[in-house]
Order: sequence, then C-alpha cells, then structure tokens
Amino acid sequence: MGPRLVFDTYDDIRGRCDTALVRQTGSEPGYDHGAIVPSDDWVPLTADEAERYQADDSTPDSIRIELVRRPLPPLDPDDLSGRLEIAARLDPLNGRWPTTLLGCASSPGNWTTTTEDSTTGRRIGLHVDNFDRLPYPRRHQGRRRLCLNLGPGPRYLLLGNRDIRQICCILHANPDRHHPHTEDIRKYVAAGHPLRCMRIRLDPGDGYIAPTEFLAHDGSTAGIEQSSVAAFWLGRSPNPL
Repeated sequence: MGPRLVFDTYDDIRGRCDTALVRQTGSEPGYDHGAIVPSDDWVPLTADEAERYQADDSTPDSIRIELVRRPLPPLDPDDLSGRLEIAARLDPLNGRWPTTLLGCASSPGNWTTTTEDSTTGRRIGLHVDNFDRLPYPRRHQGRRRLCLNLGPGPRYLLLGNRDIRQICCILHANPDRHHPHTEDIRKYVAAGHPLRCMRIRLDPGDGYIAPTEFLAHDGSTAGIEQSSVAAFWLGRSPNPL
C-alpha cells in the first residue's frame, strides 16, 4: 500500500496537495546520477484521489501520514540561526512526541528536492531513511519521524505512491532476505515500473508525522523563493518482537 493521509474532509486538504509522475536524473548538477525526482507536471489532488489516499481507523502506522501544526514564536525572516536555537529547545507537540532533536536542514528556495548526501553534497531525490536498519520482513516496524517547518518560507513533503516493501517485492526473488535501500527505488523506476509522487504544502509551523523508513519521500522548495529550515525528531523505538 502507498501512503495514507489523515484528514476529515476533502476541503481540509483542497489546494494543498498535488500529484505528478517521477523521472530519473542523468548528469544533472547537484544530483546523484539516477536519483528519482518529481517531474513538473503537477496537478491538484482530486476528491476521488483524496478518498483513495485517506487513512481510516484500520490504517497501520507504517503508511500513516499525520499533518500537525505548532505555533512558532515571531522571528526575523533572515534569522536562520535563531530557528536552529528554537528547534534545540522545542517540545514539538507538547509532550506527545520525544523531544530529542535529530537535526535541522536549511534549504534554499527553488530546489526540486532538498535532501543531500553529507559525504558528497549531492541531492539524493526520493529515498527511504535507514536509522533502524530493519530488513524487509520488519521494515514496517521502523520509527516514524516528526518534521516541523520553521520557515521563513513554505516547503513541501514529497511522497511516492508505493512503499518500499511493494518495490522490493517486485525487484527481488527473495525479498525476505533483503535490506531495503534507496537504490531499490532507483532500480524500480529504471526498470519501467510506475511511480507517482504526491506533494503536501507545509507553511511555517506546519509539519508531518510519517514513516520515512517505509515510504519513499523527500522535501521540496520548488516554485518557492524563500528558504526554509526543517527540524526533525525520531519517534520511540519499535516494539520488540
């Protein structure tokens, strides 16, 4: 199953969500060769599509996306360091979420995707996180991540419509012995399998709780002139077997 979004009515997300096909990068400056990024053919999410993406009470946490809101103190638009200081002492959801900050990422405007490989400085496109290093059979048990946009500009959450176990099941004859990786997403698209991307707009103070170990995802500032700082927290450890 792909991602499922928590909302009450279509009006709650109308004008905030779009979908597009993905493409694979070639020798593009600033990107890994073969990174998966959304194309530019964004179309608004329709009411019928929203119904298919909507979570219900039976939706497992492994594909559940929850949108959250945290009021932010007033900050100068140019004060990026002040945003980092706020993140370090912020209780992101007033006791509902662990308060140990994973880190922050400052992204300039007009980036199709935002996550960089710290060892190369190149952007990696749609990817899966690997903090818990869980194999295919247990991948759904990975910790979810909380992200808050600290501004000053808006940004997007990008989500692929296939989870990493669906992708690995198609690629590997014996996926139970496989450790899912971002490279699987790239091989899946290179082999001609369909993948569509949804983006969700996050204004300053908006955030998400998402299973980033399980769903192909990234951030984006495409079409947005202002930079923005995203702060990240990991959830609690998965339940033991």
